[in-house]
Amino acid sequence: MVSIVPHLWFDGQVRAAVEFYTELFPDSEITGTAVMEDTPGGDTVWYTFRLWGQEFQAIDGGPFFTPNPSVSFFVNVDPSRVAGARGEVDRIVSALTDGGTELMPLGEYPFSPHYAWVQDRFGISWQVMLTNPEGEPRPPIVPSLAFGNSAVGGAAAARSRYLELFDDAVPGSQVRFADMGMPEGSPEVPADGVAYSDVRLAGTWFALMDTPGFPDVFNEGISLMIRCDSQEEMDRYWAVLSTVPEAEQCGWCKDEFGLSWQVVPKELDTMLLEGTLEQAKRVQDAFMPMHKLDLEALRAAYRGD
Repeated sequence: MVSIVPHLWFDGQVRAAVEFYTELFPDSEITGTAVMEDTPGGDTVWYTFRLWGQEFQAIDGGPFFTPNPSVSFFVNVDPSRVAGARGEVDRIVSALTDGGTELMPLGEYPFSPHYAWVQDRFGISWQVMLTNPEGEPRPPIVPSLAFGNSAVGGAAAARSRYLELFDDAVPGSQVRFADMGMPEGSPEVPADGVAYSDVRLAGTWFALMDTPGFPDVFNEGISLMIRCDSQEEMDRYWAVLSTVPEAEQCGWCKDEFGLSWQVVPKELDTMLLEGTLEQAKRVQDAFMPMHKLDLEALRAAYRGD
């Protein structure tokens, strides 16, 4: 079964960041680590980990990419499921703000009585909120895609594209700016603009919204990794998501909205985390020059054929 895992890019801080996050959030742990040698960024440290039930991956990839708030993570603290929920929001926001930057200060907003948007000291952005226990439940951590700058106005089309692409996709809520009394097509509101929407793709919930005036655009600093069972699955996702040829490298691609994806076989984790150093190095040497990954070639490298 296909799964999607957020992938975070760091420059020399991955261990500190992953240890910080797994200590901060409940139900969190580091699940694996490996070193990939002699990459363009030098020796690359790679982690797999879980935060409040959500799987993540992260690497020290060098100075090439920097995460920005165009991809952030909602932290939904539900009073019906979390004891002392308001205090838990305070605790998480305080920790994330230490050495970081407030994008929206902790306070009361129309969509939450207790909310803050923070970019932490490692450059990752979090939207921490006390949620309405009477609303439709969502996971504690939900990746959020902000369509700003040159991508503004793309949230509705992206939502439709992703719903078509993933077989088990489930549409959630959607609120357009027009529903809020803001006329579409005005200078600050894109035509067909989406103030907020969410959708479940491959078992993971994502939020999508247009953000007029938002300066950031998607980049490789945070990508979405599609973990596939077969070459046929990889081929299918690659055919739709890879729209920028110059962005194709070792399984990475960009879609028509500028969002970065990685299309990889699930077996790659086993090869890199459980194989010998020699096996992992052969697999690494095999996939580095690839654009779309070739599963049989990776298997052959792992075996030493």
